[in-house]
Amino acid sequence: MNYSMKAGGKRLRPLLMQETCRLFAGEVLPSVVPFMAAIEMIHTSSLVHDDLPCMDDDALRRGRPTNHKVYGEATAVLAGDALLTAAFEWMLDPSVTLPPQRVLEAAGVLARAAGAQGMVGGQVLDMAGEGHAMGLTEVEELQRLKTGALIRAAAEMGCVLAGGTQEQLQAVCRYAERIG
Repeated sequence: MNYSMKAGGKRLRPLLMQETCRLFAGEVLPSVVPFMAAIEMIHTSSLVHDDLPCMDDDALRRGRPTNHKVYGEATAVLAGDALLTAAFEWMLDPSVTLPPQRVLEAAGVLARAAGAQGMVGGQVLDMAGEGHAMGLTEVEELQRLKTGALIRAAAEMGCVLAGGTQEQLQAVCRYAERIG
């Protein structure tokens, strides 16, 4: 888990969540930090799984050997699974001092974005597209789910955790969808 989490990267999703929270709360709320870590854990878990031989079979990630090349396939699968689970442990930790409704709503946003309606669904489309040309609509849907869902979730969670209004939430989602 640590090997993959410490591999570097842009950390775009946590930064987007942080700055969205700052926009609507006027500051970065300390209790948002576990949510920032959680979204990065889920993103990293997807990279660990994506690199496996049954998916993209990549040997390098960010200039380093991939998790399964260093620790073996079984450990890589388990590391990815553990990162996914740890993300929810961090968000739902009793020490988080935000209103419970905001915590639950933000955790739900991330669960939907990471699952079949989001990142995992995008990976399924990616795997189904192997070996044949995909049309523009298919590629856009794949990217909306595989990459865009977590980007949208980051901004959406920042707004939810800051206590943003429905109007602000809709605007943030439109903005983030265009990034993703």
